[in-house]
Amino acid sequence: MASSRGAKFSSEIFYKTLSCGRYSEHGYSRGFYTAEIRRSADDSQCALKVFLRKFSVEVPASEQMSLIKQLRERTSAPIKDVKSSLIHCNWDIEAAQKDLRKRGVVLASKKSSRTAAEGLLALAQKENKVAVIELNCETDFVARNEIFQYLALSLAKLALGTEGSFQSQQVPNHFPVGPEHLEKFKLSFDHPKLHGETTVQSAIADVAAMMGENVRLRRGFTISAPSHSLISTYLHTSPQPGLGRIAGIVSLEVGDGNASLDVLHRVGPELAMHVVAAKPLFLTRELVPSEAMESEREVLKSQAESTGKSQMAIDKIIEGRLRKFYEEVVLLEQKFVVNDTISVQTLLNNLSKEVGSPVSIGSFLRMEVGEGIQRLEASSASEVVAQAV
Repeated sequence: MASSRGAKFSSEIFYKTLSCGRYSEHGYSRGFYTAEIRRSADDSQCALKVFLRKFSVEVPASEQMSLIKQLRERTSAPIKDVKSSLIHCNWDIEAAQKDLRKRGVVLASKKSSRTAAEGLLALAQKENKVAVIELNCETDFVARNEIFQYLALSLAKLALGTEGSFQSQQVPNHFPVGPEHLEKFKLSFDHPKLHGETTVQSAIADVAAMMGENVRLRRGFTISAPSHSLISTYLHTSPQPGLGRIAGIVSLEVGDGNASLDVLHRVGPELAMHVVAAKPLFLTRELVPSEAMESEREVLKSQAESTGKSQMAIDKIIEGRLRKFYEEVVLLEQKFVVNDTISVQTLLNNLSKEVGSPVSIGSFLRMEVGEGIQRLEASSASEVVAQAV
């Protein structure tokens, strides 16, 4: 600190310096300065504090480094900002920590307009209920930060304890729990750099300030299943349990309430992994919108007619390609990724025989970090909430 080598001035010397007669040579009298200081007492006191902060405190270099290190460990803020706040607060570490938080809120609001398409999905589960949220940032570097990951997991646990205000129209038993549902809730942290109780909105702003990037809670869902059923999950590219870049969730239901679910615990995660890998859009072909089918049929018809074959041959080509289309987008008609000699429907039939009761997929959900964000920026259209049925 350069000022530590300067002379120490008391408040009296500072006042005398301002009110001494040597300024009269510039056309100002001592009385003018005295009256001005008394008239603007608040401004003078503020100026005095700034002056004394710069010249009256002498902190040894070793202690300065120790304070910088401590505040850096507490907040994870950039060293430049840490040092600036300590100097501004006269090397008072508690005051500097508050000052950093105030600066962080301002910086976070400035960064909020920047694109945040990276991040993580966080998942929490208890019994027959699962919550999954997407927390975005600007770079993969921040997504690997343990503070960011801790916040994501905390948000998922909070979402798990809430009830969505309305059911998704696309997916039964799926309730959206996005930022509009969670921002006013409070989080209780138990972390070296995040502690105490604060609102979700404030917690996200604090982490954004620490990371120096735009951080935002984009979306979330809670998913419930009947009592005698099983919800299985799979997270792809998972840095630690409960986190990943792609999530697959499958609800398996059994007709007989007394049937054993042991075999489903083995197959369920494989089906959730299948959802991640195969990217199904619909559970059954009956759920494929008629508009989508007509559009696909028109494309296939145009392609088949260009071959110059007979109408009968063209009709067969169209039907064959439609079957291929269903195999690509309908979950029950897809080849099972773990054993591609059977379809998902055949797998369920085999499970039904093994369990001794009909086994079916109640619903599924696939989410991926950043999906839909590019399209949103390009066309100002609505974001894709999830490819789920």
